[in-house]
Amino acid sequence: MPFMNDLTLLLQSLEAGDPNSADKLLPLVYRELRKLAADKLAHEQPGQTLQATALVHEAWMRLVGTEAEIRWNGRAHFFGAAARAMQRILVENARRKKSLKAGGDHQRIEYSAAAIEVQGQTADVMEIDEALQKLESQDRRRAELVRLRFFAGFTLEEAARVLGISLSTADNDWAYAKAWLCVELSENA
Repeated sequence: MPFMNDLTLLLQSLEAGDPNSADKLLPLVYRELRKLAADKLAHEQPGQTLQATALVHEAWMRLVGTEAEIRWNGRAHFFGAAARAMQRILVENARRKKSLKAGGDHQRIEYSAAAIEVQGQTADVMEIDEALQKLESQDRRRAELVRLRFFAGFTLEEAARVLGISLSTADNDWAYAKAWLCVELSENA
């Protein structure tokens, strides 16, 4: 629990405007964010130029950078924001790669560990992002659970803890969200 208390206090201090809080917060969360980013990027196709360290640093700058709006309601909100920042970065990277300047749609970003499969094919990150936006309009918690599992690489137990829900609720939400996403993605395939 000391980690949780330290993290909560630093988040509150950062929100209050303490400029030293970010320097103290980064060592507490960096290892976990780096591990999650490395896990996600390990499943990308060869030739990937985005590195785990770069993904974490870009997400960090979006979270606490000079233009960031720092308003977190504790650890769950912070890690949810980190997952969302990583998601945006991966989506932007995928869009950049698909642009005509970068060679059109010749490359897909695929994830094997937490992949969401639609009719035997793995959905790309942009398709999942679009589907998640629809799910979020219907059910924010389930969409956030998918973000934490898919984009941040959290286990079901970790995601349940971050969202403040029981493991059985998280399990039910995960089953529902996967089924919903499979239907949504197969309709758009």
